[in-house]
Parts: sequence; C-alpha cells; structure tokens
Amino acid sequence: METQLKGLLTQIQYPSDLRKLSVDQLPEVCQELREDIVKELSVNPGHLASSLGVAEITVALHYVFNTPEDRIVWDVGHQAYGHKILTGRREQFCTNRKLGGIRPFPSPEESEYDTFMCGHASNSISAALGMAVAAKSEGTQRHVVAVIGDGAMSGGLAYEGLNNVASSDNDLLIILNDNNMSIDRAVGGMQEYLLSLNTNETYNAMRFKVSRWLHSKGLLEDDRRRGLIRLTNALKSAISHQQNVFEGMDIRYFGPFDGHNVKELVRILRQLKAMKGPKLLHLHTQKGHGYAPAERDVTVWHAPGKFDAETGERFIKDTTNRPPRFQDVFGETLLELARENKRIVGVTPAMPTGCSMNIMMKEMPERTFDVGIAEGHAVTFSGGMAKEGLLPFCNIYSAFAQRAFDNIIHDVALLKLNVVLCLDRAGLVGEDGPTHHGAFDMSALRPIPNLTIASPMDERELRRLMFTAQLPDKGPFVIRYPRGSGSVVDWRCPLEEIPVGKGRKLREGSEVAVITIGPIGVEAAKAIEGTPAAHYDLRFLKPLDEEMLHEIGRKFKKILTIEDGVRKGGMGTAVMEWMNDHGYQPVIKRLGLPDHFVEHGTVAQLRAIVGIDTESITKEINGLLQIE
Repeated sequence: METQLKGLLTQIQYPSDLRKLSVDQLPEVCQELREDIVKELSVNPGHLASSLGVAEITVALHYVFNTPEDRIVWDVGHQAYGHKILTGRREQFCTNRKLGGIRPFPSPEESEYDTFMCGHASNSISAALGMAVAAKSEGTQRHVVAVIGDGAMSGGLAYEGLNNVASSDNDLLIILNDNNMSIDRAVGGMQEYLLSLNTNETYNAMRFKVSRWLHSKGLLEDDRRRGLIRLTNALKSAISHQQNVFEGMDIRYFGPFDGHNVKELVRILRQLKAMKGPKLLHLHTQKGHGYAPAERDVTVWHAPGKFDAETGERFIKDTTNRPPRFQDVFGETLLELARENKRIVGVTPAMPTGCSMNIMMKEMPERTFDVGIAEGHAVTFSGGMAKEGLLPFCNIYSAFAQRAFDNIIHDVALLKLNVVLCLDRAGLVGEDGPTHHGAFDMSALRPIPNLTIASPMDERELRRLMFTAQLPDKGPFVIRYPRGSGSVVDWRCPLEEIPVGKGRKLREGSEVAVITIGPIGVEAAKAIEGTPAAHYDLRFLKPLDEEMLHEIGRKFKKILTIEDGVRKGGMGTAVMEWMNDHGYQPVIKRLGLPDHFVEHGTVAQLRAIVGIDTESITKEINGLLQIE
C-alpha cells in the first residue's frame, strides 16, 4: 500500500472535478479512494468496511448525477466516507470524528452534499421520497437517489417508505446496496430473500432495452406507465414463476448487478437517470471490498480501531488488570443467569457483537435472537415472549431505543410484562456524536408508568441489577449503562438482589449533598475528595428512594445532582420535583447534558465541555459551599 495519494484523487476536490475524467479512469479513482480511506483510518479509527464496499457506487453516483443539485440520500451513514472525500473534505478527512473536525456521519450542517442526517438506519427512502415529491411539486428538474443497504432493509421504516413510493407520483431511484451485512451478519427473512433472489439476466437486459424504447415513444408516462409496469411484472412472474417484492409494489426493478464494476454502473445509472417513475437498482457488493483483512472478517473490520495499513495487523490494547467493558460484563452475566434461569432469552437488533450478546449466542443459539435493524420490533417481540412466560433481556443502544419509544409504552409497560430492557451506550458515547449519544432515555422513560429504571455505578452493580431484574414479578425493568470500560477490575462479584428503589450513601458529609446516578458517580467521587460534601448513589431513577431523599431533605440545604443525560426532565428534575412535593426547599443545582445536541469528541473532552468532568464538579461543589 502506498503512503502517498496517487495523481487522480489529488485532482478531485469536488464531484465537478470527477466528472472531467473519462469513464476508463474511474476504476483507478475507486482504488485510490480505498487506499486513502484505509490509510487514514489506520491512524484515526472509524467505520472502515462499509465505506470500502461502496467505493464504486459512490464514484458512479457523483459521476453521473449533478450533485449537489441532484440529491443523494445515504442510509447508514458509516457508508459515506468516500462520499465525504469526494465532496470537498479530503484535506479535512484526517479530522474525522475528532473534536472540532468533520462529523462522523453525513450532516447538512456540514456540507451541501450531505442531503440528510443519517446516523440511524432505514430512513433514506422516506427522506428521499419527500425530496423527490418536493422537486416535482416545484417543477424542479432534480434527480433524487436513495442509497439503502448494509442491513437497513430490515427496518420497518424502509417498507413504510417503499409503500408510499409505490403510491406517489415520483421519479425516485432507490439503490439497494446488498452486501449481506449490517454490522454482524445480516439476518431475517428479507436477507434470505435477497440472497435467493434469482433474476434472469437475459430477461433483465431485454426489459431494460424495451423500457428505454417505450420511454422514447412516450409510452411510459403516468397511468400508461403504471399499466405497462404491471403488465411486464405479470409477464415476468408468469415466465419465471416468481415475483420480487419490489415489482409487487409496482416499483420497476433492475438487477441484481455487480456493484463493484464502476464502468457498468455508470452505464446503467445514465440509462435509469432518464426514466420516469420509481425505480430500484439492486447491486451486489462485498463489505470491506478491496482490502483483504476486511474482506476476511467484516464484523471485526466494521470499526477495527488502529491498525497497520500494510500488514492489516490491529493494534489491540492490553486489557490485563484493567476494568472490563460494561458490554462484556453484560454478556458474561447474561450467560451466567441464563444457565440458571431457563426462562431467560436474549434479543438484540443487529448488534450481538456490539452488545456482547454473542457470548450467550455462542453457547445458546436457540435462546438468542438477532432481529435485524428493527428496534421497535425487538421490544414488541420481547413483549410477546414475556406474555407467554419467557424472560427476555432486550439489549438496544440507548440512542436507537428512541425508535422503540411507543413499543415500550404500548407493548410492554401497559401490560406490566417482564421484559428487561438493557440500554447500552447510555450517556455520552464520544466520537460517534449526536446521533449516537444516549442522552434522552432517562428523561423520556421516567414518565411511563410501571417501569423500573436503574443505572449501575460500576460493573458489580450491573451484575446485581441484572440478577434483580430476572427475579419473579419485577415487571418491566430498564438498566442503562455506558459505552466502554468501568472502574472495577475484579468484577465477578456474587449475584445478589438489590431492593428495587433502594439507593446507597457512599460518603458522609455536611453542607452539600451530591446525588448521582450511574457511572458518572465515579467522576463525582473523585471531585468530592477534599470537600465536606456527602455522596449518594441514587441507583434507581424510578422508583426513587424516598427514605434516602427524606434524609437528604432534612439534613442538607444545598444539593448537587449529576447525571450523564439531559438535564431537562432527568434525574435532577425528579429530585427537584420530589423535594418540592414533600415541602423541602433546598438550593438544587443540576448538572447534566445541555439543551442542545452535543457534538463529537472523546468522552473526556465532551464531559469537560458540558461540565460533568471532575474539575467542573469540584468547581460546582465549591460554589455551593460559598452560598450562605
């Protein structure tokens, strides 16, 4: 692998420069683009394999379409590194995911080429359809393309969008990037369907030519177009004895084609560009394509950390005598509990490795369920199992659980079902930025009746809360915990019950009571040293430990609450409401995430910015001590 860029990529600042090249030069551009991505990510970690897999699609789209006037809407934004490099950000790409640098996912606030926010999956078709309808209503001759794939077709929103595409007057082009992957290996009926979709190449070629001829004769407009689409779909179904789901929705289907043949992609896109009505182009790609280590193990190389670009050797940190990651404690403890409690099952929306449910999956595959990128379904599916006597541990990243808010209310809380909802990546997550920060779960879930909501301060507390949650008649039980390592090396403590709604006093003190929930309490404990403040670990956001709060209310006139979540409506608000309702009138200072989206950077950097790091907490305590 060369350490310096070759000539062609250095000539491309924007897609207009790309379009000056000949089609025969595009394969070299794709190769250079891959080399640039590998070189940069080897020293500045990010999402590698997905962007390698769409290099040809990225180049072909910007070559054929007049971006940014034409709109490309990316789905699953970690596919879009090549897009960033080709759209004026090559020189800044070394700052990707760094504080003050370019954003980890496409954002219209960063570039006019980034047409929509896409940190979560499955929204591209809906957003692109809205843009296509807007262009048509305004009489604007603008092409709109949705690029969906990398597992996003398992999300229900994608099908809601497809249904609307089929019934609306639009010229949307949908590109299905079919790489048989999300992050872990993609699962489910749709994935099996895509794998087995057998489209006759001769038929496709004939249909493609006929459709162009019909279009040239003006026979593919409005009602005649829809009628002809239905006719050709019916003929194909009769000949091949099968019909694919897209054609069944009256969306013209083309493919599957090789998504790594950039010259052929340019030819196809140019022909599809002129066609009216909704179209879907099905492309087969390989995640990690062009870089052998990523091709061999796409799950590991989805986000591999730092590595040697030449050899593919990953630089793995020595974790000996270091605290484990919360996710690994979850995975190990879940398996331990499942061995004893036969009712326990595991559910995850496409993240068995990310949340470490793969530990249980390896030993008990029949009791673990990866449902694909479908968070709402994961919750309701868990509710259905709980209704019939099983005990699901449903693990969803906090930010992604926002998509399942109604399911939590309607399909779990209302029926008081025994579902343990484990919210991984709660709080600030760091370099993935505002689309991935687990900022809102406490504020959003706190008003919902029947929920128990808890957050462990360390790994031992996580184990005990998981043990507690699976005991009989606990009802819906939410456990939130952060990304990364905790604070306890010797984490394999006995599994003991924690009384629901019972907090703990960690430090005696006077004048100021510091109340924390979750691992931010470790930061607070450091800040309190050398001050007269007391420290209380609330443990449970719901129900609150009223006995402990009465003690605090009687003894302290000054209270500092600290949480790794939004201040509005969160733990501090709960304490303030309780004190007011019970006649206490302390001065209450609340620390937490502000009323704006927090950008990307390391967790330490972001905590300092929002004021929940050790230094900021100490300053707040000293400030309260000065109040008479």
